[in-house]
Amino acid sequence: MNAIVKEPVALGTGFAAATLPVMAQTVVKTDTAGLSTGTTNLNVKGQTVPVYHAQPEGKSRLPVILVVSEIFGVHEHIADVARRFARLGYLAIAPQLFVRQGDPGKAPSVAELQKEIIQKTPDEQVLGDLDACVAWAAQNGGDLDKLGITGFCWGGRITWLYTAHNPQVKAGVAWYGRLVGDKSALQPRHPVDIAPALKAPVLGLYGGKDTGISLESVEKMKAALAQGSSGSTIVVYPNSGHAFHADYRPSYVEADAKDGFARALAWFRANGVA
Repeated sequence: MNAIVKEPVALGTGFAAATLPVMAQTVVKTDTAGLSTGTTNLNVKGQTVPVYHAQPEGKSRLPVILVVSEIFGVHEHIADVARRFARLGYLAIAPQLFVRQGDPGKAPSVAELQKEIIQKTPDEQVLGDLDACVAWAAQNGGDLDKLGITGFCWGGRITWLYTAHNPQVKAGVAWYGRLVGDKSALQPRHPVDIAPALKAPVLGLYGGKDTGISLESVEKMKAALAQGSSGSTIVVYPNSGHAFHADYRPSYVEADAKDGFARALAWFRANGVA
């Protein structure tokens, strides 16, 4: 069983240098009143994995949402997303999934972050860390009969993969996660490869003006999903680009971000994660 210890330094503070400029005036702030929040260390095969968590104070048997970060790790925005779910009655868990490869917060540029950390992070490692988070949730007030996952950008891709990986997942919501790509030893499959075999439904939220995720790849994913019976679907926001939910960045599109979050909540409720 994974050993659990408390970490004195919390995740979810500040932003990675590579995310600059940060549009502080648009950051959504969710306070901790009435919530139990903090950072826990999980021991996963000898590796300490910090995990930010938030839940309604004094509650148990809570539906569980795994919150998977962008490439920038568990910073203030991701922690705030976790608190938003906690305010709505969830146990929300946001693990630092790059801990073995390095600290995204210290990367001076996106290119350096991609090269030195992201490209060296194996999918198998990430899925195993998320498994450990699910096990922790079961011991700390979570109801695994109501397990969901959501993720942003890099975490959006992981949302598709983890939903296929863990049969306990009831539903997922993937925000502008990459769908296709070259395969490697560290990334042997991509969402388009697992789409036909998905058992649980995933809602994909994508931007029509995303220069990194083409509409062609979205159409390939839709075709792959149509080969299966998971009930997954993709919504494209024609006026948004990448990272339209990231309310601390210039890419933020308030109307689409709010609509997407409302769709996410409705998706989880409709699929037993509430």
